[in-house]
Amino acid sequence: MRSWAITVLMALSGAIAAAAVCWPFALLFTPGQPQWWLQILAMLPLLLYLQHCKSARLAFAHAAVYASAWLCATFWWLFVAMNTYGGLPAVLAIVAVLGLACTLALYYGIAGILLWKCRAMSPSRTTLLFAALWTMAEMARGTWFTGFGWGAMAYAHTTGPLSHWIPVLGAYGVGALAAWCAASIVFIRRAGWLHRLSLVFLLLAGLLPGHFQITTSTGALSVALLQGNIPQDEKFDSRTGVPIALHWYAQHLQADQADLVLAPETAIPLLPQELPDGYWDALNQQVQKGHSALLTGIPLGDYTQGYTNSVIALQPGVQQAWRYDKHHLVPFGEFIPPLFKWFTRMMNIPLGDFNRGAIGQPSFAWKGQRIAPNICYEDLFGEELGARFIDPSLAPTVFANVSNLGWFGDTIAIDQHLQISRMRALEFQRPFLRATNTGATVIMDYQGNVRSSLPRLSQGVLLGTVEGRTGTTPFAWWVSRFGLWPLWLLGLAVLTMAMLPGAAGRGSQGHQRSY
Repeated sequence: MRSWAITVLMALSGAIAAAAVCWPFALLFTPGQPQWWLQILAMLPLLLYLQHCKSARLAFAHAAVYASAWLCATFWWLFVAMNTYGGLPAVLAIVAVLGLACTLALYYGIAGILLWKCRAMSPSRTTLLFAALWTMAEMARGTWFTGFGWGAMAYAHTTGPLSHWIPVLGAYGVGALAAWCAASIVFIRRAGWLHRLSLVFLLLAGLLPGHFQITTSTGALSVALLQGNIPQDEKFDSRTGVPIALHWYAQHLQADQADLVLAPETAIPLLPQELPDGYWDALNQQVQKGHSALLTGIPLGDYTQGYTNSVIALQPGVQQAWRYDKHHLVPFGEFIPPLFKWFTRMMNIPLGDFNRGAIGQPSFAWKGQRIAPNICYEDLFGEELGARFIDPSLAPTVFANVSNLGWFGDTIAIDQHLQISRMRALEFQRPFLRATNTGATVIMDYQGNVRSSLPRLSQGVLLGTVEGRTGTTPFAWWVSRFGLWPLWLLGLAVLTMAMLPGAAGRGSQGHQRSY
């Protein structure tokens, strides 16, 4: 194949990998759903090429092309936030998305070089090495320099045979299994019978119905989830969006309609000291008269002490509000990296430097449940949510995500974020409540199944019941104590063994063509 044809093939394969994580089209498959088998198949062209290309430079370049196309096709909707709502010129917004994707693709380019250098190893060793390198690249992208692991390959496996291993291995571990499966398919003809049997067993065992039942019920809680659908271009406008939000959310937060009423991120878009006189007192007085607890997103702080993106809870019989402050802030949205203020000044978005909350903040205890809020894309970081599970007696029984994806319009970002919450539900076997401004507002059980939802881009209240869970999954146990270090150490151990003198020579040479 000519070089340009290989580049096109790598880019096309990367784009298919993005579609497999969350299908974006209204044909062939259900829109918004993952296609686990397609994700594995989309890896095959890259693996085949890395085994046969003729230089480390080409291995790096085409692995980076594959990853760049995959990531651009995953989070292209950042363009909407920057251009449509931020006012950044279209050309600069495109450059920004491409720049982010190409920068993150460097991790996979380095993985491509290392795999190419060890290409003469036996099939069994090569499959393990690819799984290790891919997983380390995913973890580097998802954790280094604040991390942006959105659209990781593991999210294609919230359904399918590998989903059974999520409560044990977590997202990154399941991503390693997917990479191993893809590499095993490439080498299936040269692999030994034990390797083939392992692949068949892994896939067939995952087709058994149900998941590992590790947690137990803590009872039911009635909930009301609010979706205000305030237009993003008006949300912080003092003449339009702010009065609408204050009126609509006050009306429904004061309605005594469930044990827990949950409102989205910045549902109340003003600092408490900027609210109309008597607004907060009236809300609190209504809570004291009823039986509902309220959880709502609101900014807190002042110029002197700094600001936080927070969730406040009000409950009957308690005057002091419970508080959660967002820990994992959004780069360029909630904090501005050094040397980039010139970039943010070009956008008409209310940006600023927020203070960070602590990892593992206490849950909100209410009616026999421990409810753990997370804000926006904080549910992307399972290792951080896992910090709450170090003490089983204090571990959450219910997760509650409050978000505002209005920045990204009616795009695949809404479905992708739903898959992220689904992964966390499976990792910890905890139900997920999602209250959002524009969608997806859902009640999800501990197996990641959506039990009820509101139509996106609509205004409404979702009434239902959530069943809390107690117990510690294997993933929650090890990630709460060691973070992602077990996976890092395993990956580095596999890489070290592969790079030892003579390791490659013990494999099969037999490569006949180079590109």
